[in-house]
Amino acid sequence: MIHQRQFNRRKLLAGLAGLAGVFKMTEGDAGAQSSAQGVNRNSAPSQLRITDMRSVLVASNYDYPIIRIDTNQGVYGLGEARDAGREGTALVLKPHLMGRDPLAIEPILDSLRNFPNHQRMGGGYSAVDMALHDIAGKVYGVPAGRLIGSKYRDKIRIYCDTDQSKDPKIFAERLKQRKKMGFTFFKMDLGTSLVADRPGAVNSRGTATTKGLEYLCEYIQAIRDGIGWDVPLATDHFGALTVNDSIRYARAFEKYDLAWAEDMIQVGHLGPGGDAPKNWQGYKELKEATTTPICTGESLFGLEEGFRDLIDNQAVDIIHPDPLTSGAIRETKRIADYASMHGVQTAIHFAGSPVGCMASVHMAATLKDMLAMENHAVDIPWWGSLVNGPSKPIVDQGFITVPNTPGLGVELNEAAIKEHIRKGRLRISRRGSGFGNHYLIL
Repeated sequence: MIHQRQFNRRKLLAGLAGLAGVFKMTEGDAGAQSSAQGVNRNSAPSQLRITDMRSVLVASNYDYPIIRIDTNQGVYGLGEARDAGREGTALVLKPHLMGRDPLAIEPILDSLRNFPNHQRMGGGYSAVDMALHDIAGKVYGVPAGRLIGSKYRDKIRIYCDTDQSKDPKIFAERLKQRKKMGFTFFKMDLGTSLVADRPGAVNSRGTATTKGLEYLCEYIQAIRDGIGWDVPLATDHFGALTVNDSIRYARAFEKYDLAWAEDMIQVGHLGPGGDAPKNWQGYKELKEATTTPICTGESLFGLEEGFRDLIDNQAVDIIHPDPLTSGAIRETKRIADYASMHGVQTAIHFAGSPVGCMASVHMAATLKDMLAMENHAVDIPWWGSLVNGPSKPIVDQGFITVPNTPGLGVELNEAAIKEHIRKGRLRISRRGSGFGNHYLIL
């Protein structure tokens, strides 16, 4: 028995000695660890600190404010504020980030929570969220979406807006072209302006009369006949509608089995060009008065600040956050998961660059009840060239493949950025890309 104990003790000591050798192998340079053990360690996380934030504004259909957060170990993250917004909404947060550990994502975001607001004022917080997840994903060697959950899908279904035409046949042909491009989800703008020049179509309030609604329905009919009745078709941009006007429009559209009618209530909006999604009482009245599914939310930031009343009160069928306003990766995931718990589906609004697009794709892949994600750039031939990393074309046959690379899986293509830059400095440093006062040096 004594000999057996001594034998076990010798085995234990030998095992500990072996472990000590393993621990010894992990000391020293991170690159040596990677080559010796196949472990991807891009930094020493415990010493990682934020050292800088810079931005560049890319000119496009809606300008793209892109930011970069740098660290003391060469690992950096990209993010994007809301399309047509300004990079200043992110840069103003820089003093609150300097010297902090970028891997402490939630504590950092909690400390910034008082700064964002609805519409474009949610952009700065959202840009920081994306950049922090990009950094953390690179450090840990995992895709950004893996930091918030598991994937439910490997590809994200995409829909896109289509330019209006006053000729229903031409409008329908444009949607048919989308179908030929591989899209399986469709959206059309159905502005009252389409019928404004027809006698008796528009009343003194600038909204469609009964006759005007019949004319508007001619466009939906033509498009349904063109793309089929078995595919999802959503509508948007109706004009300045009250709750009662919205009910009239939605009821007129019921026979066309729409995927949703978007942002219908415009009177009493949050600001110029916005909608009125915080009027949950109005949206609830609208939803209960029609079988047309009702969707809103692209102007809202945050679960508690923006979406909770809509969801708790079952005021809409579908929420429609734009991650570049709503809080980007982590917050939009909270919003969508909360909606799913209450039987409300999620669609994603998006009109930015490939940076914000891929951040949104990572997030959307983790959602249970995700219908489709918008892309406003399918007619911009150089859009995908702004970044390196994702397979091209980024939108392929109506879907985007979720990257399986660390972080967001994108890097800026400096040549393309310089060609389309709105604001920034066009100077190359000797060591490659560097940074100037506030703006990216490209």
